[in-house]
Amino acid sequence: MCEGLREGPDGGPGGPADGAPGPGEAGGVLARPYRALTLGIVSVVLMIAFEATATGTAMPVAARDLHGLGLYAFAFSGYFTTSLLAMVVSGQWCDRAGPLPPLTAGIAGFAAGLAVSGTASSMAVFVLGRAVQGLGGGLVIVALYVVVGRAYPERLRPAVMAAFSASWVVPALVGPLISGAVSEHLGWRWVFLSIPVLVLLPVAVMLPALRRTATGRTQEPAAADRRRIWLAAALAAGAALLQYAGQDLRPRSIAPAVAGAALLVPAALRLLPRGTFRAARGLPTVVLMRGIAAGSFIAAESFIPLMLVTQRGLSPTLAGLSLSGGGMTWALGSWLQARPRLAPVRERLVQAGMALTTVAIGTVPLVLLHQVPAWTVAVSWCVGGTGMGLAISALSVLLLRLSPAEEAGTNSAALQVSDALSNVVLVGAAGTVFTALGGGSTTATTASPSHPAAFAAVFLPAAAIALLGATTAPRLRVAK
Repeated sequence: MCEGLREGPDGGPGGPADGAPGPGEAGGVLARPYRALTLGIVSVVLMIAFEATATGTAMPVAARDLHGLGLYAFAFSGYFTTSLLAMVVSGQWCDRAGPLPPLTAGIAGFAAGLAVSGTASSMAVFVLGRAVQGLGGGLVIVALYVVVGRAYPERLRPAVMAAFSASWVVPALVGPLISGAVSEHLGWRWVFLSIPVLVLLPVAVMLPALRRTATGRTQEPAAADRRRIWLAAALAAGAALLQYAGQDLRPRSIAPAVAGAALLVPAALRLLPRGTFRAARGLPTVVLMRGIAAGSFIAAESFIPLMLVTQRGLSPTLAGLSLSGGGMTWALGSWLQARPRLAPVRERLVQAGMALTTVAIGTVPLVLLHQVPAWTVAVSWCVGGTGMGLAISALSVLLLRLSPAEEAGTNSAALQVSDALSNVVLVGAAGTVFTALGGGSTTATTASPSHPAAFAAVFLPAAAIALLGATTAPRLRVAK
């Protein structure tokens, strides 16, 4: 679930690599110098998008089949935990050797993780596969940011961003339908095992063009900050310990919880820009807002299919389709914020987007009342998708605009670390509360579902965090 790939960077520093057309030359992202590269990176995003929509639909079926509802949240947060390490490694790797090596390694790791999950015989192995997948996803997402910053001139980045967002529309429409049908008739395993085949096309199409336009390093090997990699490892280890402690609320879980916090907090303070956690104006608030936006939305989205299946008796197909509209409106929101006339109010677009996201998440738990139609979720998620398209894409624009060219990889990694860390903490916390309130009971059925309070305790705090983002957004503007 590489949520950052629902949008692309825009307006940042740097420009095309040597030999690529400059800003004054004619042609768009599908002109001859960029066509193969554009098709290749869009293919990668299509693969990520289809995986996110398809596996999200199949996840409730897989968790019940593997008797692992208690670990349901960790199938999501495990992905984000390992991606924390991979994102920092990718940023350093890109700055030293260019985006090609981490991108190809990431695609391979992503496919390997899907294969492990698809052949899992227990929920623990399934979560392990998701963790391997997270390593690949973390490498890919940062490398793609660097590719866009290096290979395209500033005038073309809005078009690349629109292409990234548009790449989510078809998977959002057909992904849940295909995944639900496959899960019901062939088995959920085929959803995971079939996706790795899709990696062949992106690799074949993109690599030649990528070698021509976006290779080469911006730092000497000695200049790479190895300390950041060790901090990323501590961050990931701390997140894993906190998740482990969250599975067991007995006193013996206190020790891993304390150890996890002792690793995670100092590492996060050093990996993210100074002032991030106090919302210092400019870049620190951009990074903080990315975590708030992504974490609140994903924490809610992760539990929506499970709620609709267990509480309202919907099939996995219908439950997944309830999220489809959000993919389309996410692209709409991203397209809207890219309009040139809105560039002067980009910070306000983030605030408006977070307000819409708050409304969307806050209305989801109404469906726990059986008097409220189940399709209310689909409408709410269309509103939320619009808000996220506005907020997430605008934040990427602001990040690259505030980043010197030589720091694009590191700052892009910081943005993604904030995204993933927030997902780990919020999805993991949601899973802990959900399980503590009986939501993870493997005996829950449609006739005797888990207590609705377990779901309400996930959605309402997520809405409150999104509201916090709306109130923090004004600090995105740098004081003059």
